[in-house]
Amino acid sequence: MADPLVIRGVSIDDTFAEAFPMRGARIILTAVNARWARIAAHTMTGFATSVIGCKCEAAIERELGPEDTPDGRPGVSVLFFTPDSASLQQRLIERVGQTILTCPTTACFDGLPDAPERMPVGKALRVFGDGYQSSKVFGGTRYWRIPVMEGEFLIQEDMGKVKGIGGGNFLILAETAEVALAAAEAAVEAMAGMPGVILPFPGGIVRSGSKVGAKRYKTMIASTNDAYAPTLRPITTSDLPDGVNSVQEIVLDGLDAPSISAAMRAGIDAACRLGVIRITAGNYGGKLGPHHFYLRQIMGQPTA
Repeated sequence: MADPLVIRGVSIDDTFAEAFPMRGARIILTAVNARWARIAAHTMTGFATSVIGCKCEAAIERELGPEDTPDGRPGVSVLFFTPDSASLQQRLIERVGQTILTCPTTACFDGLPDAPERMPVGKALRVFGDGYQSSKVFGGTRYWRIPVMEGEFLIQEDMGKVKGIGGGNFLILAETAEVALAAAEAAVEAMAGMPGVILPFPGGIVRSGSKVGAKRYKTMIASTNDAYAPTLRPITTSDLPDGVNSVQEIVLDGLDAPSISAAMRAGIDAACRLGVIRITAGNYGGKLGPHHFYLRQIMGQPTA
């Protein structure tokens, strides 16, 4: 491995983050005010950190002002990702039906109007209206008005889906847990609101980074990344340098590679300002996925 790039005293490993294909959607939620739009978005994206156990990965992309939404109300843009098209449609129907249809004052719109592939999410949910629902075509797009006790729920008939990328990542290695967490928080703040990208884990941070499969329990899809677990250093093959006693991981999903690269650049730069020891990334030798995000290239230095 070539000598690492050094940014503000922090070593950037000559390695890549290995990511895999996903199918993605952008959903625009609006409400009577920003508070209810945020409540709807947080509820809709709850328990959506990893497809390993949650069936989808989702998070808030950014908040939207009235000038940026279809109905001129405050809103939130949410990104959803699943491994395949069929599951993406099913997860959206479930989550919109259970968390947006039920939430006071909300409406639901497609955030990828130019996507040629469409999912009949609103069309599927219209039947909640028990025959009392009605539709209207506006600007070539069909919307459904579903009567509810509050008044009515407005939802676009179909939502776009595109090819996306899941599993972009970088690892922050620090001397103490306090420094590792502070650097991860700074990275998340730097990436917040960047277009086309979400950080699906709690607060955007993953403390329990995983490896593919398991050494002992063969039925496990993923298990603890023992090479980066400080407490296992004496009993396993460790990739941790001396002085590193805590690691935090940032995982990104995105609509395209440039969006993920831009967010990683901003996050790594922010993390390097907090006194960490090293930045690296998780990969499996190219066996997990075809999307490789080389840290040195992202940070402006060609790979060897």
